[in-house]
Amino acid sequence: MSAAAPALLVLTLPDGATREVAPGTLARDVVATIGPRLLQAALAVSIDGAVQDLMTPVRSGGAFQVITEKDPRALAVLRHSGAHILATAVRRLRPDAKIGFGPAIDDGFYYDFEVTKPFTPEDLEAFEAEMRKVVAEKYPFVRAEVSQAEARQVFADDPLKLERLEDFEGSDEVISTYTDGPFTDLCRGPHVPDTSYLKHFKLLSTAGAYWRGDERRQMLQRIYATAFFRKEELEQHLHRMEEAKKRDHRVVGRQLDLFQFFPHAPGAAFWTPRGTQLWLTLEEFIRERQRERFLEIKTPLLYTKKLWEQSGHWGKYKENMFLVWDKEEAERGGSAEDSLSMSLKPMNCPSHHLYFHAHKHSYRELPKRYVTFDVLHRNEISGALSGLTRVRQFSQDDCHIYLREDQIASEVKFLMDFILGYYDTFGLTAKLKFATRPEQRIGSDELWDRAEGALRAALESTGRPYEMKEGDGAFYGPKIDFDVMDSIGRAWQLGTIQLDYNAPERFDLEYTGEDNAAHRPVVIHRAVSGSFERFLAILIEHFAGAFPVWLSPEQVRVLPISDEVLGYAQEVTARLRAAGIRASCDDRSDTLNYRIRDGELMKVPYMAVIGKREAEAGQVAVRVRGAGKKQEVVSVESFQARLLDEIRARALTPSSAGAEA
Repeated sequence: MSAAAPALLVLTLPDGATREVAPGTLARDVVATIGPRLLQAALAVSIDGAVQDLMTPVRSGGAFQVITEKDPRALAVLRHSGAHILATAVRRLRPDAKIGFGPAIDDGFYYDFEVTKPFTPEDLEAFEAEMRKVVAEKYPFVRAEVSQAEARQVFADDPLKLERLEDFEGSDEVISTYTDGPFTDLCRGPHVPDTSYLKHFKLLSTAGAYWRGDERRQMLQRIYATAFFRKEELEQHLHRMEEAKKRDHRVVGRQLDLFQFFPHAPGAAFWTPRGTQLWLTLEEFIRERQRERFLEIKTPLLYTKKLWEQSGHWGKYKENMFLVWDKEEAERGGSAEDSLSMSLKPMNCPSHHLYFHAHKHSYRELPKRYVTFDVLHRNEISGALSGLTRVRQFSQDDCHIYLREDQIASEVKFLMDFILGYYDTFGLTAKLKFATRPEQRIGSDELWDRAEGALRAALESTGRPYEMKEGDGAFYGPKIDFDVMDSIGRAWQLGTIQLDYNAPERFDLEYTGEDNAAHRPVVIHRAVSGSFERFLAILIEHFAGAFPVWLSPEQVRVLPISDEVLGYAQEVTARLRAAGIRASCDDRSDTLNYRIRDGELMKVPYMAVIGKREAEAGQVAVRVRGAGKKQEVVSVESFQARLLDEIRARALTPSSAGAEA
């Protein structure tokens, strides 16, 4: 008797139609049954959300979608193919280069190479020119599935690939290679059909990168690049990159004297007096917004291992925590590992849970919202540190809300309005993303089902649009993330609303219900700014250092033309300060033009120039940032009132000047 034929796979199309295919059928052949025009436009397919290219066999049934250039997922396929084409070009010109990894990333792609000498800008120009030749040659991406032995033979001269092959040992994962022309790479895919699809791309820069991200391993040369389907999109992206360089918070922060870093405290910022004023203004703003509805508390920075085990962080997050040696544990004869039995806190959650647990609560007093601005520490690797956006010491506007399950929808709406209103003050807009359970998590599937269902229902009840982020939730619960767009179109993940059913179980949290019985609350983790450090970096770049008047460390600079009017200038400065305006008097002996230029470089919103005529009339000649040489002569009273109105309104820009000087 002959063996039974394998069961057919059922693929469901977006319109509900189905296709039954044999396992191993190429995805392109499935697309061909839908229509020849669609096959011509197809770049890849998605089966139950997993993207694969047209030359990969179909191995499972499910929801089947064809990915064309219009699909947001297509860009990652194009960019991954771009990385492969980059490697092809590099191997043509530098056959000695050993091949590492080449993934697509959020704004482009990169490829890592092991070479004897670093790449130069001239090398990048040559590689880009060679890539264009590879594109013009229209090589198809030929996929092959190979055995471990066959793969080792193909990559016998490439130690990085041989090491990568070790990851497949004992695994059922299919080993695949892709070949375009003379170059073959070990790769899962997916790729576009051939090299000609990569039309609009640019090699951007090089950087050192440790092999497999391990600082104990050899340093490789990473080439960063980007690609788009349309020329105008590439040009817009390159323009944003140039604009981002001008706005780099590390450069602008130094120019405006806001913060510094020292090697004695890696990953921790020193805030100057001007920077500290910026920080305090931001902190007071969010305190003001939270004063009526939130309870601020301060909690310790150092906790025992027992707390982190209870919260789940010791098992899931230990490598990111700064562990502290316990002298008493060591003296009791504990091992070196056991003696590291305390940690600086990387987040505030457990401390808030402890505080809630220590008190009795009634259903009537929920929700309880505890907020803390304490310093936190996370052990980021030194190579990942980057200005204020990636640090080891930081502060968060960190809040935990303890509420009844029936309050979830109303609380999520309240928090969403609170967070979006906060961003609106700075001229920032946000997109919402719903993130589901990750592979590494705590808690039962039942709890996760409840948490995901409740949070998603609450999100949908607001009527706001959102995108899905499958598998990107916190290890203890699903979340709503806020991706904030700045003034040059870059997205930053900032705020979050995370629903947690696990913490109440782990910390035995309770409240007394209307039935006089004990009930479990639900916990919401909420952040608005993320970390203050990172948010301030974003604001520096968003405003290019030209902060709104209310936020600016220095709001007015008074400039006396001569010593003859210095007394009046100091009187004006004192008067503005008494009204709560951050004013300074620049009485240096330098020329007026030099002092005006200095005020412009420091991006002071207003300069008040005082000559003999202004002093005699009780007036100031006001110059507004960004208005060129225009100035208007006004009374001190009206100038002060105007400033206070703008500060109270938190206006985004200073009001324009009137008459020409």
